[in-house]
Amino acid sequence: MEAPSSQSGPPAESVRLDLRGRAVLVTGAGSGIGRACALRLAEAGARVHLADIDAEAVKEAADAAGGTAHVADLTDEAAVAALPDAIDVLVNNAGVQHVAPVEAFPPERFRRMHALMVHAPFLLLRRALPHMYASGWGRVVNISSVHGLRASPYKAAYVSAKHALEGLSKVVAAEAAPHGVTSNCLCPGYVRTPLVERQITDQADVHGIAEGEVTESVLLRRSPIKRLAEPEEVAEAVAWLCTPHTGYLTGASISLDGGWTAT
Repeated sequence: MEAPSSQSGPPAESVRLDLRGRAVLVTGAGSGIGRACALRLAEAGARVHLADIDAEAVKEAADAAGGTAHVADLTDEAAVAALPDAIDVLVNNAGVQHVAPVEAFPPERFRRMHALMVHAPFLLLRRALPHMYASGWGRVVNISSVHGLRASPYKAAYVSAKHALEGLSKVVAAEAAPHGVTSNCLCPGYVRTPLVERQITDQADVHGIAEGEVTESVLLRRSPIKRLAEPEEVAEAVAWLCTPHTGYLTGASISLDGGWTAT
């Protein structure tokens, strides 16, 4: 039998997972990875809460998942405080990108990106962990990035925020272990999401090349697997981290990068 191609997309089979009776909060759930995670965890029987700043997108995603939409700007502490805290699985996914050299990077944009990708996860964890501790079970999955492990030019805010999220995840892993709660980072390479589509446009401007050249010449230059990952592939890894088989896996940074960090 011919071996499957490494260039093919994700298989149809899914990780067996039963989250009936569990509550889940996914941030940045209106599209891309967050939406895929919400749908996958809802499929496993969880009560899913979806948070996003895009009201139309998050309501559509919540309808598709049979979940509850929360329109929230996570850079606003009051908005974070209004989100559910009695949750068993927290998926910190919300993120944005801005591409510019350090000397031209807008300071307010830098602060806002850190507020969204570091401070908001901290606030959510601070609220969610007491419930997880009380129930003796919980899963924290932080959607980091290859850029939480490596650097690329022109991404000062994103790279530094993802590195900070990695550190936060490890601290939570150390503190939460006695309570049956795990905390891990997933580190995707480039995934076919609206965020990456916008990056392609930004990178084309920065490098002065056509958008069609960006994916192959810039985004996938260091990746042995020459395709973008699909959101569903990341969601399946999130599902796996919620199974009983991963109770000993915590404090890890799991690369889903097509081999980027191996080269």
